[in-house]
Amino acid sequence: MLAEDEVRLADNKVVVTNDRHYNAASLVPYVKQKSNYYLIGGWHPFLCVYNWQNGKNGWWDRFCRKLGQAPVVFDEAMVDQSVVSMLNHLEYQGYYNSEVIPETVVNGKTAKVNYYVKLGKQFPIRTIEYQVDNTDLGSLMASDSLNFTVLPGDILSQESLERESDRLAGHFRNNGYWGFSKNYFFFYADTSSVRDTADLIVRIEDFTRNESAEAARPHRRYTIGNVALIPQPGMHVRQKFLHNLNHIEPGEPYSEDLINNTYSRFSSIPIFSSVNMMLRQSETDSSAVDCRIMLQQARRQSVKVNLEGSFNSTGLFGVTPSLSYSHKNLFGGGEVLTLGFRGNFQFMLKNPTRSTELTVSTGLGIPWYPSFLWRMEKINLPQMDINFMYSYQNRPEYTRDIVTGSYGFSWNVSKRFWYQIYPIQLSAVRTSRLDPVFYEKIRDPYLKNSFRSHIDLGGGGMIYFTTNPTVNPKTSYFYTRLQFDLSGNMLSLLNKTGIYGKGPGGDNLIAGVHYSQYARGEIQAVETLRFGRSNSFALAMRALAGAGFAYGNSFSLPFEKFFYAGGAGSMRGWRARSVGPGMAPRDTSFAIANQSGDMHLEANMEFRFPMFWKMQGALFVDAGNVWNIGTDDIDGETRDPRSLFSFSNLLRSTAMDTGFGARLDFGLVLVRFDLGVRLYDPSVGKWFGPGEWFQGNYAFHFGIGYPF
Repeated sequence: MLAEDEVRLADNKVVVTNDRHYNAASLVPYVKQKSNYYLIGGWHPFLCVYNWQNGKNGWWDRFCRKLGQAPVVFDEAMVDQSVVSMLNHLEYQGYYNSEVIPETVVNGKTAKVNYYVKLGKQFPIRTIEYQVDNTDLGSLMASDSLNFTVLPGDILSQESLERESDRLAGHFRNNGYWGFSKNYFFFYADTSSVRDTADLIVRIEDFTRNESAEAARPHRRYTIGNVALIPQPGMHVRQKFLHNLNHIEPGEPYSEDLINNTYSRFSSIPIFSSVNMMLRQSETDSSAVDCRIMLQQARRQSVKVNLEGSFNSTGLFGVTPSLSYSHKNLFGGGEVLTLGFRGNFQFMLKNPTRSTELTVSTGLGIPWYPSFLWRMEKINLPQMDINFMYSYQNRPEYTRDIVTGSYGFSWNVSKRFWYQIYPIQLSAVRTSRLDPVFYEKIRDPYLKNSFRSHIDLGGGGMIYFTTNPTVNPKTSYFYTRLQFDLSGNMLSLLNKTGIYGKGPGGDNLIAGVHYSQYARGEIQAVETLRFGRSNSFALAMRALAGAGFAYGNSFSLPFEKFFYAGGAGSMRGWRARSVGPGMAPRDTSFAIANQSGDMHLEANMEFRFPMFWKMQGALFVDAGNVWNIGTDDIDGETRDPRSLFSFSNLLRSTAMDTGFGARLDFGLVLVRFDLGVRLYDPSVGKWFGPGEWFQGNYAFHFGIGYPF
């Protein structure tokens, strides 16, 4: 609550009066006192909650203080500090003798502060003279002249000079000058000799800006001295494995990039909890740097448990538990063994309808040392991957067994680009039970065709890029992922050899089993913008697109390769696999909805905000659907035209939902609850108002981690 002589700071505004191209928002961080945060139109929801206190200092008042936000009491002294801070920053940017005039407007119990900024004079650089007494340093600098970022004609600013000196210092450290820093650079600018210009002198000294000339010591180039790999006592790890990771060799010229890349390689191996690289001048050779790599062992084995759940207005429950085990150093050479179990159970209370899916998987990642990859300095953790999986699916309409195996390779570059390439992907799908009544009721001939037993043999891969590789980033970040599969092409090369049998539709069979031929790809891009105090607010956005095409030996995609929408990580107003395709009505031949399509488009937006304790809130909106593409007849049957994709019907066939979510953020684990309600359902061509949301048009979801 405000005292009688206090006013609340409602807003700060920065106005640049003499340059409309200058970004005034860049000066806002230098305002020392920030106002209360608001959402839309000046609404301060958490300030309102704080003001709900009744003054009795009981549990209610404590709750309001915890959930709400206290008013920011205007402090005039901080206005003066803001002026000084902005002037210093403007001078750092190259605006000299700028003016900042504050204006405080008080209206009742609120105050607004306007900062009127007049940018000062800028000086273009007329000439640059480099003074380097050390001949080797001078030659090294001259060889890098094409990369100089400060040139004649540029505006003189401390900001650009600091950035350039930092870049050059890194260039010197990568060429033997261990310990060289930007503080050895000195800048002298003459702005009086020629009016409105600056003559710049850049000088490299043998002492830093924080030292006197008496502390001068000559710069020298260093080589690598002794290199010691020191694992934690008791760590079971092969020395050959450690030497394969290490590229720091005695006698080689010192390079900071070499040190950093070696550190990244060791850090990317999950068996090490910490990597400490100690560099010091050699005691036996003053021109050498000794390197000690200290390795601490991480926990070798781990178990992870995950659980997702959903409930919708039809009374259908969905539970998806998963359990995984990993051993990070199976044979002492960084081999990673993973074992996994995943279940998916859908059921209704007091109803015999059930759906069960059980999956067990195992994988082995073996460090891989091809010379062409290791020569690339920023490559981390290249490994060979061998994976196997068995899945059992039992639904009211069918029972299927799926066995898959894959062999491939994975690596990452600078922990920003991740690659997985699988030249061999093999799967066998057997439909052991298929309800004939269900099969005859299927309206889509492509879907009907997809239920046959089949073999897949092909390849695939994944490319992933992120600006922040941490598990739960606390700053703004972006990532994109591309996945692709090709199947059947190698087998099709043998079509004319006569070794295959023939199916009733003229397709080729291997031992009486159809082999699939198709191409499938999916790409998504996600950007999360964090803002507000301590980056506690976030706006997350996702765009997703995928499509699959059957050709050659196949009329349709295999059933497991169709696209689906709905569920905890998709269209949250629907349960999993209950959206689409297109504007077609739900296929009632399935006892539990299993809508699918040849392509998938989706866009999601979610606003995340803090509430109290570890609780966060979220408001979201989702839009998307799955559609069919193929239009050819199969055995005289055609697809429902309402399920087909067309640009003319794109808006009318796009489903939309909105909702509210709550998250419990425990740091390493985030527990998520989402309630989604439908705004528009293309299968009935109807928009739903608030009065209809809870009349069979909602879904509740539970999960671990953010949806995207």
